[in-house]
Amino acid sequence: MTAEIAETAETAEIAETAEAAETAEIAETAPLHVTLIVGSNRHGRFGPVVADWLLDHLHDRDDLVPEVVDVAGTDLPTDLARTPGATAALAGVTPALAGADAFVVLTPEYNHSFPAGLKNLIDWHYHEWRAKPVGLVSYGGVSGGLRAVEHLRQVFAELHAVTVRDTVSFHNAGAAFDDAGTLRDPAGPDAAAKTMLDELVWWGRALREAKRKRPYDA
Repeated sequence: MTAEIAETAETAEIAETAEAAETAEIAETAPLHVTLIVGSNRHGRFGPVVADWLLDHLHDRDDLVPEVVDVAGTDLPTDLARTPGATAALAGVTPALAGADAFVVLTPEYNHSFPAGLKNLIDWHYHEWRAKPVGLVSYGGVSGGLRAVEHLRQVFAELHAVTVRDTVSFHNAGAAFDDAGTLRDPAGPDAAAKTMLDELVWWGRALREAKRKRPYDA
Protein backbone atom coordinates (compact mmCIF):
# COMPACT_ATOMS: atom_id res chain seq x y z
CA MET A 1 0.00 0.00 0.00
CA THR A 2 2.83 2.36 0.93
CA ALA A 3 4.62 1.58 -2.33
CA GLU A 4 1.45 2.36 -4.29
CA ILE A 5 1.09 5.71 -2.52
CA ALA A 6 4.73 6.54 -3.22
CA GLU A 7 4.34 5.59 -6.87
CA THR A 8 1.23 7.77 -7.19
CA ALA A 9 3.03 10.72 -5.59
CA GLU A 10 5.99 10.26 -7.91
CA THR A 11 3.71 10.14 -10.94
CA ALA A 12 1.96 13.31 -9.81
CA GLU A 13 5.29 15.03 -9.28
CA ILE A 14 6.48 14.06 -12.77
CA ALA A 15 3.24 15.34 -14.28
CA GLU A 16 3.55 18.59 -12.34
CA THR A 17 7.14 19.07 -13.47
CA ALA A 18 6.21 18.41 -17.09
CA GLU A 19 3.33 20.86 -16.88
CA ALA A 20 5.59 23.51 -15.36
CA ALA A 21 8.15 22.98 -18.12
CA GLU A 22 5.46 23.28 -20.78
CA THR A 23 4.13 26.48 -19.17
CA ALA A 24 7.65 27.94 -19.04
CA GLU A 25 8.25 27.07 -22.70
CA ILE A 26 5.01 28.78 -23.73
CA ALA A 27 5.94 31.85 -21.68
CA GLU A 28 9.40 32.00 -23.27
CA THR A 29 8.03 31.99 -26.82
CA ALA A 30 4.95 34.15 -26.23
CA PRO A 31 4.93 37.41 -28.21
CA LEU A 32 6.50 40.42 -26.55
CA HIS A 33 4.40 43.49 -25.85
CA VAL A 34 6.36 46.38 -27.32
CA THR A 35 5.49 50.03 -26.83
CA LEU A 36 6.50 52.38 -29.62
CA ILE A 37 7.17 55.85 -28.24
CA VAL A 38 6.86 58.69 -30.73
CA GLY A 39 9.19 61.23 -29.18
CA SER A 40 8.39 64.54 -30.87
CA ASN A 41 5.56 66.95 -30.15
CA ARG A 42 6.90 69.75 -32.31
CA HIS A 43 4.54 71.62 -34.65
CA GLY A 44 4.95 70.27 -38.19
CA ARG A 45 6.86 67.23 -36.95
CA PHE A 46 7.94 64.46 -39.33
CA GLY A 47 7.74 61.72 -36.71
CA PRO A 48 4.34 60.24 -37.66
CA VAL A 49 5.67 59.37 -41.12
CA VAL A 50 8.51 57.32 -39.66
CA ALA A 51 6.20 55.92 -36.96
CA ASP A 52 3.79 54.55 -39.58
CA TRP A 53 6.70 52.85 -41.34
CA LEU A 54 7.86 51.38 -38.04
CA LEU A 55 4.38 50.13 -37.17
CA ASP A 56 4.20 48.25 -40.46
CA HIS A 57 7.35 46.37 -39.44
CA LEU A 58 6.03 45.70 -35.94
CA HIS A 59 2.68 44.43 -37.21
CA ASP A 60 4.41 42.13 -39.72
CA ARG A 61 6.05 40.14 -36.92
CA ASP A 62 4.32 37.41 -34.94
CA ASP A 63 6.75 37.78 -32.01
CA LEU A 64 5.74 41.37 -31.22
CA VAL A 65 2.45 42.98 -30.18
CA PRO A 66 2.74 46.77 -30.58
CA GLU A 67 1.16 49.67 -28.74
CA VAL A 68 1.83 53.38 -29.32
CA VAL A 69 2.54 56.20 -26.89
CA ASP A 70 2.78 59.56 -28.65
CA VAL A 71 4.42 62.37 -26.70
CA ALA A 72 2.21 64.81 -28.60
CA GLY A 73 -0.84 63.14 -27.09
CA THR A 74 0.29 63.51 -23.49
CA ASP A 75 -0.14 66.51 -21.24
CA LEU A 76 2.47 65.92 -18.57
CA PRO A 77 3.67 69.02 -16.70
CA THR A 78 7.39 69.69 -16.65
CA ASP A 79 7.57 70.37 -12.91
CA LEU A 80 6.89 66.68 -12.08
CA ALA A 81 4.26 67.71 -9.52
CA ARG A 82 1.64 65.03 -8.81
CA THR A 83 -1.35 67.26 -9.42
CA PRO A 84 -4.79 65.89 -10.38
CA GLY A 85 -4.05 66.93 -13.96
CA ALA A 86 -0.75 65.06 -13.96
CA THR A 87 -2.41 61.98 -12.47
CA ALA A 88 -5.03 62.01 -15.21
CA ALA A 89 -2.35 62.37 -17.89
CA LEU A 90 -0.31 59.52 -16.41
CA ALA A 91 -3.37 57.25 -16.43
CA GLY A 92 -3.31 57.40 -20.22
CA VAL A 93 0.41 56.69 -20.51
CA THR A 94 1.82 54.69 -17.61
CA PRO A 95 -0.10 51.42 -18.23
CA ALA A 96 1.35 51.19 -21.73
CA LEU A 97 4.86 51.52 -20.31
CA ALA A 98 4.35 49.27 -17.30
CA GLY A 99 2.81 46.50 -19.40
CA ALA A 100 5.52 46.54 -22.04
CA ASP A 101 8.17 43.85 -22.33
CA ALA A 102 10.23 46.12 -24.59
CA PHE A 103 10.28 49.58 -26.13
CA VAL A 104 11.08 51.20 -29.45
CA VAL A 105 11.82 54.90 -29.05
CA LEU A 106 11.54 57.11 -32.12
CA THR A 107 13.38 60.41 -31.77
CA PRO A 108 14.38 63.37 -33.89
CA GLU A 109 17.47 65.41 -33.10
CA TYR A 110 16.97 68.92 -31.78
CA ASN A 111 20.12 70.96 -31.11
CA HIS A 112 22.41 67.95 -30.80
CA SER A 113 20.07 65.97 -28.53
CA PHE A 114 16.56 64.56 -28.15
CA PRO A 115 13.37 66.57 -27.49
CA ALA A 116 12.35 67.95 -24.11
CA GLY A 117 8.90 66.33 -24.38
CA LEU A 118 10.48 62.89 -24.66
CA LYS A 119 12.77 63.56 -21.69
CA ASN A 120 9.77 64.68 -19.66
CA LEU A 121 7.89 61.46 -20.44
CA ILE A 122 10.93 59.42 -19.44
CA ASP A 123 11.49 61.37 -16.22
CA TRP A 124 7.91 60.86 -15.06
CA HIS A 125 8.60 57.11 -14.86
CA TYR A 126 11.18 54.88 -13.26
CA HIS A 127 10.20 51.27 -12.51
CA GLU A 128 8.43 50.99 -15.86
CA TRP A 129 11.79 51.02 -17.71
CA ARG A 130 13.78 48.72 -15.44
CA ALA A 131 15.34 45.56 -16.89
CA LYS A 132 13.64 46.00 -20.26
CA PRO A 133 15.24 46.41 -23.71
CA VAL A 134 14.97 49.58 -25.77
CA GLY A 135 15.38 49.84 -29.53
CA LEU A 136 16.26 53.28 -30.88
CA VAL A 137 15.14 54.80 -34.18
CA SER A 138 16.15 58.32 -35.16
CA TYR A 139 15.73 60.82 -37.94
CA GLY A 140 17.21 64.19 -38.77
CA GLY A 141 19.47 66.00 -41.18
CA VAL A 142 23.04 65.02 -41.96
CA SER A 143 23.53 63.24 -38.61
CA GLY A 144 20.31 61.24 -38.90
CA GLY A 145 19.55 61.85 -35.22
CA LEU A 146 22.42 59.66 -34.03
CA ARG A 147 23.61 62.21 -31.47
CA ALA A 148 20.15 62.11 -29.88
CA VAL A 149 20.42 58.32 -29.76
CA GLU A 150 23.74 58.44 -27.91
CA HIS A 151 22.26 60.75 -25.29
CA LEU A 152 19.27 58.44 -24.87
CA ARG A 153 21.59 55.50 -24.23
CA GLN A 154 23.00 57.30 -21.19
CA VAL A 155 19.55 58.16 -19.87
CA PHE A 156 18.20 54.63 -20.21
CA ALA A 157 21.33 53.13 -18.65
CA GLU A 158 20.63 55.25 -15.56
CA LEU A 159 17.11 53.78 -15.50
CA HIS A 160 18.41 50.19 -15.63
CA ALA A 161 17.09 49.65 -19.15
CA VAL A 162 19.11 47.90 -21.87
CA THR A 163 19.48 49.68 -25.21
CA VAL A 164 20.17 47.27 -28.06
CA ARG A 165 23.28 47.87 -30.11
CA ASP A 166 21.91 48.32 -33.62
CA THR A 167 19.74 51.28 -34.50
CA VAL A 168 17.75 52.60 -37.45
CA SER A 169 18.53 56.15 -38.58
CA PHE A 170 17.22 58.33 -41.38
CA HIS A 171 19.62 60.95 -42.69
CA ASN A 172 17.85 63.82 -44.46
CA ALA A 173 14.64 62.06 -43.55
CA GLY A 174 12.32 64.37 -45.48
CA ALA A 175 13.94 63.32 -48.74
CA ALA A 176 13.95 59.62 -47.85
CA PHE A 177 10.14 59.37 -48.02
CA ASP A 178 7.82 60.44 -50.83
CA ASP A 179 4.68 62.52 -50.37
CA ALA A 180 2.66 59.37 -49.58
CA GLY A 181 5.01 58.43 -46.73
CA THR A 182 6.66 55.60 -48.66
CA LEU A 183 10.39 55.07 -48.55
CA ARG A 184 12.04 55.80 -51.86
CA ASP A 185 14.74 53.18 -51.25
CA PRO A 186 13.54 50.76 -48.54
CA ALA A 187 16.27 48.11 -48.77
CA GLY A 188 18.69 49.60 -46.24
CA PRO A 189 16.15 50.79 -43.64
CA ASP A 190 14.15 47.56 -43.88
CA ALA A 191 17.29 45.49 -43.23
CA ALA A 192 18.31 47.75 -40.35
CA ALA A 193 14.84 47.50 -38.81
CA LYS A 194 14.92 43.69 -38.96
CA THR A 195 18.32 43.58 -37.28
CA MET A 196 17.23 45.97 -34.53
CA LEU A 197 13.94 44.17 -33.88
CA ASP A 198 15.61 40.75 -33.87
CA GLU A 199 17.96 42.02 -31.14
CA LEU A 200 15.03 43.56 -29.27
CA VAL A 201 13.18 40.24 -29.27
CA TRP A 202 16.26 38.33 -28.07
CA TRP A 203 16.83 40.72 -25.19
CA GLY A 204 13.13 40.95 -24.41
CA ARG A 205 12.76 37.20 -24.08
CA ALA A 206 16.00 36.81 -22.15
CA LEU A 207 15.10 39.53 -19.65
CA ARG A 208 11.52 38.35 -19.29
CA GLU A 209 12.71 34.84 -18.50
CA ALA A 210 15.38 36.11 -16.10
CA LYS A 211 12.91 38.30 -14.20
CA ARG A 212 10.49 35.39 -13.90
CA LYS A 213 13.19 33.29 -12.26
CA ARG A 214 14.78 36.07 -10.24
CA PRO A 215 13.12 39.48 -9.75
CA TYR A 216 15.31 42.45 -10.63
CA ASP A 217 15.97 44.28 -7.36
CA ALA A 218 19.10 46.26 -8.15
